[in-house]
Amino acid sequence: MPGSLILIEPIQLKGAPVPGEIIAIRRENGLVVHRLSKKVTKNNVTWFIARGDSNAYTDNPVKIDKIAGRIVRAETTGENPVPADIKINTRPNYFYNRIRVIGLLIWKKIK
Repeated sequence: MPGSLILIEPIQLKGAPVPGEIIAIRRENGLVVHRLSKKVTKNNVTWFIARGDSNAYTDNPVKIDKIAGRIVRAETTGENPVPADIKINTRPNYFYNRIRVIGLLIWKKIK
């Protein structure tokens, strides 16, 4: 969840991430934390495709050198009192997650 405090473990410690794990991806403007949805190997190159649990679409594929690490712990903060779910989930319910996030945003505005 946005606003959560996260602990990132380097990929080198346990090898390549598996689908369902939450990973931190290096971007030009910082890090993006999304769940790995699948790995694709084409011409001996492995691409990793991630997707935010409440996003409608997947991210662009990245190579392993763009993955900063896997998320091993997440804690709530004052900004976000809802605990993050970091367990491996190979079949996240994207529709339910989107509705939940919209509901939380509405609740936060009327509070």
